[in-house]
Amino acid sequence: MSGRQDRVIVLTGASGGIGQALAREFAGPGTYFALIARDESRLQPLLEELRAAGSQGEVRAIDIRDRETLHAYLKDLDGRRPVDLVIANAGVTAGLGPNRTRELDADSDRQIDVNYRGVVNTITGAIDAMQQRRRGQVVLISSLAGMRALPDMPSYSATKAALISYGHSLRGWLKPFGVSVTIICPGFVTSPMSARHKGAKPFEMPADRAARLMHRAILKRKAFYAFPFLLALGIRLQNLLPPKLGDVFMGGFDVEIEQDPRYDDPDRHHRDAG
Repeated sequence: MSGRQDRVIVLTGASGGIGQALAREFAGPGTYFALIARDESRLQPLLEELRAAGSQGEVRAIDIRDRETLHAYLKDLDGRRPVDLVIANAGVTAGLGPNRTRELDADSDRQIDVNYRGVVNTITGAIDAMQQRRRGQVVLISSLAGMRALPDMPSYSATKAALISYGHSLRGWLKPFGVSVTIICPGFVTSPMSARHKGAKPFEMPADRAARLMHRAILKRKAFYAFPFLLALGIRLQNLLPPKLGDVFMGGFDVEIEQDPRYDDPDRHHRDAG
């Protein structure tokens, strides 16, 4: 299919639970997807599903940590099909080490590189063209953990907080150029990532329901959207408390994060054996 589509969407982390659910929400005639993830074999079935719903698109196996490759692809894509919407959704998670020891260096580095640097790579690869056209929308998928850090997930919480600050800065910079920025902070969403989270997950919701809420916020071009409402409200109120008192309320959020099977870390095996 050739010719300008009504809407061209770049979606990173498209092979994950939230990414796939978001793609399905946006699917329909006149929508062209550029689906990005590391594993192309997991993207192709999703693309076929989106085509059955009337969309068109393409897939690319790119590690968003590879800025040069990602920027080259986004530049080529925009030259063929000007991008309207970028959803920076890719992310990874990890937690403390065994027996609540510190995070492994590799886990911390990976979260910083994917959750923050990878998102920056995604946005900077697409934003120049949007700014020049004076239209477009950028969406950053952060987390409620970015609003109130989880004790067992220091690097994850820090990277998600960084996305919130980065998004607010982007919005102030890009608004005069007609480019809107939406920051979304989901709570617990049922997904393979969430399944590795062994601990309390209050108000957890299915990925398809979360995607519907996120889709609505994106279409309304909300500046900031955090959900579920009660949990987000509780975090906002908690942040008004003195830090020591606020810490008391985080006692029920102790968790253990199982190792991501996509990453085999030799340092972890050595540490566990020690």
